[in-house]
Amino acid sequence: MQKTRGYRMLEVVPGSLVWLTLLFAIGLSFWAPVTAVAFIIVFDLYWLFRVCYFVCFLFLSWRRYRRDSVVDWAARIRTAPGAEDLYHLVFLPTYKEEIEVLRATFRSLAASAYPWMRRRFIIVLAGEERDRELFERTAADLAKEFCRDFFRILTTVHPEDLPDEIPGKGSNLNFSGHKAQALIDELGVPYEKVIVSAFDVDTCPHPQYFACLTAAYLANPRPTRSSYQPIAFYNNNIWDSPAVVRVAAFGTTFWLMTELARPERLFTFSSHSMSFRALVDVGFWQKDIVTEDSRIFLQCLLRYDGDYRVQPIFVPVSMDAVTGRNYAESLVNLYKQQRRWAWGVEHFPFLADRFSRAPNFPLAKKVYYLWNLTEGMYSWATAPLLIFILGHLPILVASDAVRGSALFQNAPHTLDTLMTLSMIGVFATALVSLTLLPPRPHDRGRWDWLVMALQWILVPVTFIMFGSFPAIDAQTRLIMGDESIILGFGGQT
Repeated sequence: MQKTRGYRMLEVVPGSLVWLTLLFAIGLSFWAPVTAVAFIIVFDLYWLFRVCYFVCFLFLSWRRYRRDSVVDWAARIRTAPGAEDLYHLVFLPTYKEEIEVLRATFRSLAASAYPWMRRRFIIVLAGEERDRELFERTAADLAKEFCRDFFRILTTVHPEDLPDEIPGKGSNLNFSGHKAQALIDELGVPYEKVIVSAFDVDTCPHPQYFACLTAAYLANPRPTRSSYQPIAFYNNNIWDSPAVVRVAAFGTTFWLMTELARPERLFTFSSHSMSFRALVDVGFWQKDIVTEDSRIFLQCLLRYDGDYRVQPIFVPVSMDAVTGRNYAESLVNLYKQQRRWAWGVEHFPFLADRFSRAPNFPLAKKVYYLWNLTEGMYSWATAPLLIFILGHLPILVASDAVRGSALFQNAPHTLDTLMTLSMIGVFATALVSLTLLPPRPHDRGRWDWLVMALQWILVPVTFIMFGSFPAIDAQTRLIMGDESIILGFGGQT
């Protein structure tokens, strides 16, 4: 995308706010330590309220998940008017993925509790030219194995080095989306009767997911003006992942669950579903960005002048937690994954620019979406550092004269008390995480349950090393216009 000078200035805004905050906190610690301590105490108090807020919404979503995941949605839609007319179009973009990962996804799809599975499911297996030989061999094996489980399996090969695009999931989806449109047109199926699911290739939906999605689509008075966001579990391989990776994986799930409880704030994230009508209206996924999973929602939001929303689905889909060949590589890959997600800050200049040229988009909604996006990215980068590190800096560097003040004498106790109270969030997430674990493998002992609970003492390290740092990294690169980071996102994860 050709960027104007004004657009580049907008790219600088989020990262500049982060760096100004961190530099201000450090400078204040040396030049006005009393003021710095007061600021940190107020910030920690604010964060305590945020934690309580988080826990409340987490439990609301958890209760809804527990309720909806045991409902027989397939039985509910069996006689629902219009259900037999709907098709499910499932995109699985892949690059250098092992056949066993794809086979697990196909088996999960084939095990869906959906009454008309074989007559209504079209699977789009979307490979890359850069991996043609492996992909075509894998696709042929999967087509032969699962051809009787679905109405159609469409395979596409995305050419490399097409103009105006970057390597990655978004450009692959854009290419395969147009191929799928040709098939839908050939079949003569109305776009409004096709529900699209854009899945990461390791996504294993709950057996009732597609039935629940169909029920939500049919119950929605304007189904083509909504995307549908399920809970995303990263627990396919959770028992084999390092503790830090597990904490980060559950942290992502819990963040999404709290967002699902507040649908007015929701963006689409990772694996999600939507109407094919809306997808065609916006010209499919953008092919020159990294975070296409949430950008597709913003494309629809702008296309319909704010008349678009994300509807929560509390029946989950499961994916792999990030891994590597060894412990160190797993941590490196986790950092890269978090940095990729943090690159979602690219939505700020996009929204601000498009809002300035959208006179029919309600002003209140413009402010709301920009505020939520900016505040979320800002807190992601700054809050862990302010709480766990910079909060103690003014106490360490203050002069003896300042240390004698009443505020300084009481500050350590006050900060410790606030942090202790904030541990309610850690206890709550640890408790909920144990209820979301898949069955314990036979090679794992009962003591591993205790490890799963105790791993939450790593929260401060995880939030800083795999929260603040990758977020600051991404936002700083956006300031510098350094999009070489995109080259690290060339895969499909």
